[in-house]
Amino acid sequence: MLKKIFSLIGVYKIYERWLWYQIKNGQKPEHIAIILDGNRRWANDKAPQSPWLTDKWGHKQGADTVEQLLDWCNMLEVKYITLYTFSTENFSRQSDEILKIMQIAEERFKKLLLNKRVHENKVHVKVIGRTNLLPSGLQKVIEAVEKATQHYDNYFWNFAFAYGGRAEIVDASKKIAVEVKEGRLQIDSINEDTFEKYLYTSHMNKQDPDIIIRTSGEERLSGFLLWQAAYSELLFLDVYWPDFRLIDLLRAIRTYQHRRRRFGK
Repeated sequence: MLKKIFSLIGVYKIYERWLWYQIKNGQKPEHIAIILDGNRRWANDKAPQSPWLTDKWGHKQGADTVEQLLDWCNMLEVKYITLYTFSTENFSRQSDEILKIMQIAEERFKKLLLNKRVHENKVHVKVIGRTNLLPSGLQKVIEAVEKATQHYDNYFWNFAFAYGGRAEIVDASKKIAVEVKEGRLQIDSINEDTFEKYLYTSHMNKQDPDIIIRTSGEERLSGFLLWQAAYSELLFLDVYWPDFRLIDLLRAIRTYQHRRRRFGK
């Protein structure tokens, strides 16, 4: 049995290297955005063999995969990463599941705050969304990691938490309305460039996603980066997020490299 496992690992590594050889000289996406979908279904699928697995274990495994992803993207020198981790609609889930998600998030942001590679590689960490809806303890940790990395600009890791694309547009519109009301902004000066300055992602200087990946087999954006996704390449993978591997990321980049981006031209 062990011999078979080691053999499979060897095949996986060969395939991984082959994929890297295919993409290494091509243009890589600067900004990868991912909808992390399928944590609960991953746990439910495994429940018959492992009854102790529940939704909370799915979310924990998903958080582990996020940490691996950040390492892979750093290795591939992807400058911008935006991860859809918790939507405004997710607040309608059962309270015990929400509590566990918040606990996991607080633990992982604390790890980011102390992560040497974050500081050595000058990674700017930002949480985008209505963070005022989050538990106070989580808000404090988020504030601490954002403050500690606010001047870094080599890499940008964005976590869409308590996020909704429509909510983002509404919040931007409200900010603009206040500016107009108080005389700091003229209506005639409002255009797309102006509007983008009031979005949650304004700190990235208009770097919209080159590719948006969604795991779990679902084929929709679910409100993710509605403004920013206008010309993003979309890729839907039939794999639950906790099972996402480096080869899935490499294949996604290969698919991206094979597409022609015309931007309406």
